[in-house]
Amino acid sequence: MCYDISFKTSIKTVRDHFPGIRIDAQLQIDFNTAHVQAQSFSKYPVIIFEEGAFKLRLFEWGVIADYMNTPEKIKQSRQWMCNARSEKMVADKKSYWHRIRNNRCLIPVTGFYEHREIKGWRNKVPYFIQLKGREIFFIPGLYHYSPLPDPETGELTGTFTLLTRPANSLMRQIHNGGANANRMPLLLTREQEQKWILPDLTEAQMNEIVNFEMPSENLEYRTVFTIRSAKPRPDNKEKNEPYEWAGLPPLKL
Repeated sequence: MCYDISFKTSIKTVRDHFPGIRIDAQLQIDFNTAHVQAQSFSKYPVIIFEEGAFKLRLFEWGVIADYMNTPEKIKQSRQWMCNARSEKMVADKKSYWHRIRNNRCLIPVTGFYEHREIKGWRNKVPYFIQLKGREIFFIPGLYHYSPLPDPETGELTGTFTLLTRPANSLMRQIHNGGANANRMPLLLTREQEQKWILPDLTEAQMNEIVNFEMPSENLEYRTVFTIRSAKPRPDNKEKNEPYEWAGLPPLKL
């Protein structure tokens, strides 16, 4: 799955990709961070098409579904709603993701993180992955407004999930362990990103997009020191900067 992403750029770059986009007042001050973790349920900028316009809004990562109508149900179930399997969205009519498939959003990122398991190594090795030639790219997702009003503002909180798919040959080697091994974010071409949130997207077009597999040669990757640990890097560099692991077996390309 994909629970760790990076937005190490400026909001202006989003505007460059979506001219005329309406930006939340909260985002007039740049959102810029090397690492956001899904189950922190943090606010994160996402693009939606609403009321006839593209909007960049701060939504919380982790969908709060309609059946999570008490704080206890949210605490119990929300942690599983940060990623959605694209296969379920299109093919499983009983899936919640199929039900909200028309609430499509884009999640702007400059990269994402994943761990690799290596036989004989005590610890997993963390990687940072990007699309070649793309300063910023947009991962497709789904959004939903919480059924419970915010206790302070009375507003319904916007929440989102990130779509994943079976991994390509490169990502199968990196995300190769754990209960959700061999998955990767759904990565798209620029044209597909633009189409994803258009309101007139047909079922056939939606299916075509979610079945797209980004070729391995279109990805670039580097090892980093850590992903979630608060332990400082020995070189004092940022989390997404390269870090060399001695004796690391190479990936097969």
